[in-house]
Amino acid sequence: MTSRSSAPARAFAAIALIGGFLVLVAVISSSLGGGSDSHSGKTSPAAQSKRKRSSPPRKVPASYVVQNGDTLTSIAGKTGVSVARIQALNPGVDPQILISGEKLRLR
Repeated sequence: MTSRSSAPARAFAAIALIGGFLVLVAVISSSLGGGSDSHSGKTSPAAQSKRKRSSPPRKVPASYVVQNGDTLTSIAGKTGVSVARIQALNPGVDPQILISGEKLRLR
């Protein structure tokens, strides 16, 4: 008789385990996903401060002097000016051969 009553108990335990897991996943994803208070629709102060710090306005210098080992990609990363923009402003520069001390226009 124990074999008949243990099968429904095992099925119920499996369903309870899966349900508990789903609740845990829902709680974790709601706490990680978005950084906003789901009840009021307002962004938390921590999320606001992250947003403010993540995109400070960057002032682009007028020119850049090529250093040893620089590439157009590394210069673009340092200055915030795209590679295409650097190439458009400096049509005579060979992107494969940058010379140390060479001055590139950035605006």
